[in-house]
Amino acid sequence: MPNTMLEYSISDLSREFGITTRSIRHYEDIGLLTPQRRGQTRIYAAADRTKLKLILRGKRLGFSLEESREIVDLYDPAKGNTSQLKHLIGKIQQQREKLKQQLNDIHQMMHDLQDAENSCLAALKETG
Repeated sequence: MPNTMLEYSISDLSREFGITTRSIRHYEDIGLLTPQRRGQTRIYAAADRTKLKLILRGKRLGFSLEESREIVDLYDPAKGNTSQLKHLIGKIQQQREKLKQQLNDIHQMMHDLQDAENSCLAALKETG
């Protein structure tokens, strides 16, 4: 559990978000999280927790880690989050359009598969 100074251990974050400590270390290795260190111990601040939450939300929404980085890099609670929210809205709209295209592609593939199956069934009847 977090202490009263809003500091979190890697285990705290792992439990809270249901991810492995290895995943958290990976996000640190690629520069998405930057915890403080006390000896070998990682100490995550409230801002790190928020960044992790944004990374995981981005992952659920289908964003790449690089897209999540863009969103995380805009996180600045001191300046408000207007630019971050606008950027996120743009990314959401892009992702929605991408998914719509994929859905259209799937529908077309289903139609093509049905046509191929019908052709095969008709050929079987002819050779019957």
